Amino acid sequence: MSKYWLKVLVVVAALALAGCAQMRSSMPDWMPGSGAVKVSLSGAEEVPPAKTAATGSGSFRLAEDGTLTGSVTTKGVAGAAAHIHVGDKGKNGPVIIPLTKKGDTYTVPEGRKLTAAQIKEFKEGDLYVNVHSAKYKGGEVRAQIQP
Repeated sequence: MSKYWLKVLVVVAALALAGCAQMRSSMPDWMPGSGAVKVSLSGAEEVPPAKTAATGSGSFRLAEDGTLTGSVTTKGVAGAAAHIHVGDKGKNGPVIIPLTKKGDTYTVPEGRKLTAAQIKEFKEGDLYVNVHSAKYKGGEVRAQIQP
C-alpha cells in the first residue's frame, strides 16, 4: 500500500471516530452505557409543594437489562424514607422502588430491575424520586427523573 493511501485511510478512520464521538454526545442519558440521569430535588416539585429549604441531588442509571442503579443525597431534611414512584410531573403516583437509607443518602437496592412498562415510563420521564419526612409525610423534596 502506498504512503498516499495509508494517509487517506488514517484520515478516514479519524473522521469516523470523530463522528462516533459526536453521536455519543447527542444520545439521551437513559440509553444504556451513556451515563447517568441527574436529578435535583426541591420542595417546589412536591405535590402539593412543600415550603422547605431542603434540597437534594443525585443520579440514576438504567442498564441494558433493566437494572436501575443510583442514589440521592439530601440536605436540610430529616428524611424518614425515600422512594421512586410512577407519576407525571405535577402528579402523585404509586411507589415502585423503596430506597435504602444510610445517613442522608438513599440508594436503589442492589439488583433492582424495572419491568418493561417501568422502563418505558423511565424513558418517557414518568418516574420521580422523593424523600418523606415527619413534617411532610407525603414528601418534602422531589425530582422528576427526566432522561
